This record gives sequence, C-alpha cells and structure tokens, in this order.
Amino acid sequence: MFSLTNSASRSVACNATKGKTGAKTGAKKVRFQFSLEAPGYSPLPAPCSLTRNPNRRTTVSKKVAKSAGPEFYGPDRVGYLGPFTDSPSYLTGEFPGDYGWDSAGLSADPETFKRYREAELIHARWALLGTLGCVTPELIKGDIAEPVWFKAGSQIFGADGLNYLGNASLIHAQSIVAILASQVILMGLIEGYRINGGPAGEGLDALYPGGSFDPLGLADDPDTFAELKIKEIKNGRLAMFSMLGFYVQAIVTGKGPIENLNTHLADPSVNNAFAFATKFTPQ
Repeated sequence: MFSLTNSASRSVACNATKGKTGAKTGAKKVRFQFSLEAPGYSPLPAPCSLTRNPNRRTTVSKKVAKSAGPEFYGPDRVGYLGPFTDSPSYLTGEFPGDYGWDSAGLSADPETFKRYREAELIHARWALLGTLGCVTPELIKGDIAEPVWFKAGSQIFGADGLNYLGNASLIHAQSIVAILASQVILMGLIEGYRINGGPAGEGLDALYPGGSFDPLGLADDPDTFAELKIKEIKNGRLAMFSMLGFYVQAIVTGKGPIENLNTHLADPSVNNAFAFATKFTPQ
C-alpha cells in the first residue's frame, strides 16, 4: 500500500497484489488498484493488470561524461595567464595555439593575422625538422666525418664531397650549385602545389592539405585532427626556440648541442650560460 499526497490535498493510493505464476510462460501477474481521493470527490477505482516476463533483459544506458580536461579552443580555452588572461576581441580561440596573447596587436588585422599564422606554422614545421637534423648526426656519429650541424655543410667543398649520414651510397653531394638548383626546383614545386593545388589534389587547404599529404589518415577523425593541430604548433614553437638556442650555442661555444649538453652535465656549476655570458669570446 503506497500513498502520495500533493499540495492540493489529493492522495493517490495503490494496492498491489501479486498473482500466481503462469505455468506455461513463467510470467508473473501483478494486479494494481488505484484510487484518487480529493475533497468533494468519491474514490474512483481503476483496476489494471501488468504482466512481466522474467526472461526479458532490460538494459539501462548511462551516459558517461567525458573527463573535463583543459580546453584549447573557443572562449573557455586555456589562456597564457590562466584565469587572469584578458584576450583581445579578435582572438576568439578559433585557431590552434591561440592562448589570447597579442600585446603588440600584430593580429588585429585579419589578413595580417592570416599571413602570420601561415608563416608561424611553416617555420614551426621546418624547425621541427631542423632540430632533429642538428642533433641526429651528433648522436649517431659513426663514420660521419663532421657531425656538428653548422660544420657539416662545409664537407661539400672537400675532395670527397658530402656523404649523407656518412654513407656514400645514400646521397653523395659534390656540387653546391646542383644542391641549390635541386632545392629551388623541388621546394618551388611543393610550395606551388601546397598553395595552388596540383597533381596531389585540387582545392586543398594551404596549411592542412590532407588527402595525399596524409597517407596514414591521422586526421580522418575531427577530434583527433584538432588535437594534433595543437600538438604540432606547441612542439613547433618549442623547436623554433631550440633552433635559436643552437644558433647562440654555436656562436658562443663553437660546439654542437649534444657536446654542449655533455659538457654541462659533467660540471654544471662551471659550464653554464652564466659563465659563458660573463666571459664571452665568440668562437
């Protein structure tokens, strides 16, 4: 017997009587009787019969919310000063890597913003390749005659030329003119296809062309694609700072990044940036 009363002093009474179990179907019959009582009304019996099949499975779906991690897009994205970030009105979080910082107003004009965004991303990609190219020869050494990145190119003027990774069967460069011509032609074709389209596809995005440029299909899922854009620009910015550090190290110490790292780890208190800054002699 259940009774519920609302603010209008109406009550609902429910009598439940369990019946016998059917011999053939195994179903249980449950009989309910409802009555509604209110001032000025007589009870209204409303018998009903429900049949429940115990063999029937009932699935209850529960919507699980995704873990609320940091957001990188939209007005609620993470800012460069966290909750104290005051983003300009033109930085809406539409593009990856927008943390709301533009103190010089360089992106106030949409066309200028578009050019700077493209230049940053292209330089970031080159910096990612450049940092890898700078440290790899020093790490593997082997038969490489000159593993230091800013000295390696000079080997092309030697009698034996420049062997890629110390292996003459890979790339054996002996002419700086041929190297320059190859770079201009190949890079010109690639950039022309990237911007204007070509054999790789028409109407492609100039920054994220996809299609033949994404043979592994890493950007097929939109959510994964948005996350990869963030990772690319963040690592690219770090790589650009790394290249700047490699340039400064080369000027100050005359050594490669790996050799500088090993020297610092051998005696951190002596071999550090402060010591070189106070006794700076260009190498």
